[in-house]
Amino acid sequence: MSHETTPLHGAEARPFPLEPTPIHVPDDVLADLRQRLELTRWPDDAGNNDWHYGVNRTYLQELVDYWRTGYDWRKAEAAINAYEHHHVEVEGVPVHFMRKPGVGPNPTPLILTHGWPWTFWHWSKVVDPLADPGAYGGDPAEAFDVIVPSFPGFGFSAPLPDDPDMNFWKVADLWHSLMTRTLGHEKYAAAGCDVGALVTGQLGHKYADELYAIHIGSGQKLTLFDGDRAWDLSGGRPIPDGLPADVHAQIVAWEKRFAVHLAAHVLGPSTLAYGLSDSPAGMLAWILERWVNWSDNGGDVETVFTKDDLLTHAMIFWVTNTIGTSIRTYANNNRYPWTPSHDRRPTVEAPTGITFVGYENPPGVSTDRRVQSFLDGDRAAWYNHVNLTAHDHGGHFIPWEIPELWVDDLRRTFRGRR
Repeated sequence: MSHETTPLHGAEARPFPLEPTPIHVPDDVLADLRQRLELTRWPDDAGNNDWHYGVNRTYLQELVDYWRTGYDWRKAEAAINAYEHHHVEVEGVPVHFMRKPGVGPNPTPLILTHGWPWTFWHWSKVVDPLADPGAYGGDPAEAFDVIVPSFPGFGFSAPLPDDPDMNFWKVADLWHSLMTRTLGHEKYAAAGCDVGALVTGQLGHKYADELYAIHIGSGQKLTLFDGDRAWDLSGGRPIPDGLPADVHAQIVAWEKRFAVHLAAHVLGPSTLAYGLSDSPAGMLAWILERWVNWSDNGGDVETVFTKDDLLTHAMIFWVTNTIGTSIRTYANNNRYPWTPSHDRRPTVEAPTGITFVGYENPPGVSTDRRVQSFLDGDRAAWYNHVNLTAHDHGGHFIPWEIPELWVDDLRRTFRGRR
């Protein structure tokens, strides 16, 4: 039993019920990685200086060379271990989570859920100000006790030999069990981005009475992955005729940004996993393409992710051999469709805040019209939305790219609701 005490919201302070277990990757795993990097066989990539065909060999080779000769995992591991780490089983599923104890009179328990190709470490820039707002010019009364799990099948929440069907709504059940049964909270807060926003939305749907509120980085329907053509963003519909040329180009670019991984992950994740699990350079290329194309980086990914950042996130997938189970979640989201727990409206009854970012504005929609566009569409009615904010900057990895704005938005959502 840990001797550290943390206020349980609405109850007297009690010891946190778990002992920390730091992250440690064995030396032989690192040695195997170095050997594989040294033996990388490179394809011919002529005519791809503009990245038209995907990841450019010149940049990837530069990154792989740095991974092999300059990158220091032990340094990254030490930074990660500056936080508490816990490894538990929740309903038989291995769950790793990082924790930052709240610093304030009565911190609210908060669970943060990432997506793909995220890791728990993508939340690292917001954990401290959320847990200790007083140290960042905020009000200690708004402190959170921050729980950051690795999505099951990602990173240190693995392996999943007995749970090959893991998907977003099943993870929501695990998270609720973690927060209420394992950690003993009667009520808690939740936030998430990417598929983590669907997990969080499902919590706000199924367990609304036990949540203060939720905050998400998109406002998708929980049926997003349902249907025969869930892998096709267009739903099989052609681009409409007569659109302005710039809007047409935005639609083409939008679909190109997301179509490849959706189709591959939904339709053949295991086939893809053999190559990605065997070759670190191949795995890095697959996820690097998303980090490059999905972040608001102005054409230079290292303005958002340094080489060390890119490789730390990649390492979390590599050293745990979880790239295969991480991408299978897409197929499972489709194979095991979401079904409602009730027919009340809005479907997600928990008070909901949403952060929209400019780099993900839908084609033809400017940031100043983003909130109204959401309200005019068919997704707004799904949520009990109480705080909608759109920012000019920021891409898919919101808490990493615009951490201060994300924290401000999240605090606003929970203000007066705990």
